[in-house]
Amino acid sequence: MQILNNLFQPYTGNLSRAMGRASERQSLLTENLANVNTPGYKRRDISLDITIEREGEPFEIFLDRQSLRSGRTDMLSSGSLRSDGNNVDLERESMAIAETEIRYQMLGEFANRYFSGLKNVIREGR
Repeated sequence: MQILNNLFQPYTGNLSRAMGRASERQSLLTENLANVNTPGYKRRDISLDITIEREGEPFEIFLDRQSLRSGRTDMLSSGSLRSDGNNVDLERESMAIAETEIRYQMLGEFANRYFSGLKNVIREGR
């Protein structure tokens, strides 16, 4: 069993951590949206900077080359946008939710392809 863990754990562990972070971020972003009209509420966010190799390229670089991200904005800022002290921007939160959803879907596709390939190897290509 240790041999299998040594072979598969680096990739599956990275995928698991990345999917967990994306899920955690999605929860924070929806919480931000739920509090868009709460005076004094400060938005919360986390970074998704986990590198996953895909075809020899880090995942972040792959996303940039596919034009899914046009540039990193400061998602962790805490300045107020409104006079009531709330700093939630509906448009920014919506874009961040969409970006996180796309990232999660791609991670799921990576996992699906990885396990499909393993299944093919186990069945000896049949």
